[in-house]
Amino acid sequence: MVHPVLEAVTNDIIERSRESRTKYLARIDAAVQNGPHRAQLACGNLVHGFAACAPGEKADLSASVKANIGIISAYNDMLSAHQPYKDYPDLIKQAAIDAGGIAQFAGGVPAMCDGVTQGQPGMELSLFSRDVIAMSAAIGLSHNMFDGALFLGICDKIVPGLLIAALSFGHLPAVFVPGGPMPSGLPNKEKVRIRQLYAEGKVGRDELLKAESASYHSAGTCTFYGTANSNQMMVEMMGLHLPGSSFINPNTPLRDALTKSATEQVLKYTAMGDDFRPIGHMIDEKAIVNAIVGLMATGGSTNHTMHLVAIAKAAGIIINWDDFDKITNIIPLLTRIYPNGDADINHFQAAGGMGVLIGELLESGLMHEDIVSVAPTRGMSSYTQEPKLVDGNLIWEEGPGKSLDEKVIGTVKEPFSETGGLHLIHGNLGRGMSKISAVAEEHQIVEAPAMVFDDQDDVVAAFKRGEMEQDVIVVLRFQGPKANGMPELHKLTPLLGSLQDKGFHVAIVTDGRMSGASGKIPSAIHMCPECEVGGPLTRVKTGDVLHLNTKTGELNILVDDEVFANRIPCIKGDTEHHYGMGRELFDSFRKGVSSAETGAINMFNTE
Repeated sequence: MVHPVLEAVTNDIIERSRESRTKYLARIDAAVQNGPHRAQLACGNLVHGFAACAPGEKADLSASVKANIGIISAYNDMLSAHQPYKDYPDLIKQAAIDAGGIAQFAGGVPAMCDGVTQGQPGMELSLFSRDVIAMSAAIGLSHNMFDGALFLGICDKIVPGLLIAALSFGHLPAVFVPGGPMPSGLPNKEKVRIRQLYAEGKVGRDELLKAESASYHSAGTCTFYGTANSNQMMVEMMGLHLPGSSFINPNTPLRDALTKSATEQVLKYTAMGDDFRPIGHMIDEKAIVNAIVGLMATGGSTNHTMHLVAIAKAAGIIINWDDFDKITNIIPLLTRIYPNGDADINHFQAAGGMGVLIGELLESGLMHEDIVSVAPTRGMSSYTQEPKLVDGNLIWEEGPGKSLDEKVIGTVKEPFSETGGLHLIHGNLGRGMSKISAVAEEHQIVEAPAMVFDDQDDVVAAFKRGEMEQDVIVVLRFQGPKANGMPELHKLTPLLGSLQDKGFHVAIVTDGRMSGASGKIPSAIHMCPECEVGGPLTRVKTGDVLHLNTKTGELNILVDDEVFANRIPCIKGDTEHHYGMGRELFDSFRKGVSSAETGAINMFNTE
């Protein structure tokens, strides 16, 4: 029995999306033709598509007797998370042959590392890279040679971009193939301690570099619970990963076996078989709600309050921040993974991982079981199982059933918090989001004078001059998508954390983003309307007292309403952040992007 509020929110989304979802499904259903699409290609088109194939593959593709799977990969060997994908295409191609199909590498997509670009000019391309990834994947699939697709991607904007692309080709079945986290290294809490000491000038760059290297030390996804690992959680909650496959370490026999199995499964779901599962029908309103539930239950990345809106729209589904707010009020916080706790993602996996989390939610009626997944049994019940290798064969067995470490995975009856990890922010300064799951109880309400900045480097400079040694709410403006691409502002976390540890009451309010790794500082981020279009933050002055209550979601400036309304908005009026490091190429993105609340979308329309 699904919780009545969850049922009501889902029904509201279904009704709100009825027209756009109907149009979307009609479009993808019209794209499904009898037999493989490549059978409709002219001979000249077709031979270009298999010219480099082996003779046997050419015969199979020309006769349209075998399903052909397109591989879309975000591989590059600079990203630790994506480096393991190097050998996946060969593994997938052989697995496809063994299973009676064919696979071709359809295309690569760009994959930038936010860890490299934090605080750097390149970060101003980060959010827009999601849409570039979606378009790049679409180009790869546009050759119309494929009966299904495998998507290889993990990190921040990459999985949302791949999901948007997969849904634009919603007539094809799709399975997402994870790579897994790196083994645990230096504890994340110790890494943050060294970062704060460096910000205070108490340790040098050599010690900082040593600590960072000990934390990020091998191939695989970073082990903290940021946007990348939130991606993996949500994809499994939507049934697009094989059960229990999200957090298996790379370069292990089990990881390879799961990749082969993903290939076998997608071949079964093409229109050439009798179990057709196109992703456009799989990702429905219930699947999207499951993703939101997972986000709240784990205290995941605030970035997904934008990405999920965009992903849903790509499937003709309309969600909004009020849906997030209603869901977070009934979903308890069930995990403690850094920055929400001391454990890392490997500890979460060892405590029972996704199987225990999903089992707990299903048992309490806090997620939808009846969605179509890529598991053989279709629904979400099989996601309480875990994969194992027995005598070299991949099997699934029922998982532990309950948490093996209640300090890492809690229960609905005894949660870490009665409400979810993300809260909607509202008040006379607009609407935004806040990640509350990592903020200590005593820091969740802050009332303090504002210090107003229009550039994150100016915040750093003020900190170094000692001007912020006081209770303060940093207001950082003109950081929205239209202004400069909405860079993450994680560079500021060690500075503000240092002030907080000294006993000052601090917070940040911005129309920009914070990293999925940011946690201990109370915040109101993604504030809408953004400053570039004259949002209320443009009328805040240094010295104004602000009140932020992240528990109730209230953010207000304590200035007379009429006085505040009659202030002349600040206009930044410079283009310093529009040139260099490729930023000039994204001018049309800045001009055309929608608000954070509507998904920061540039490139598609489902109306």
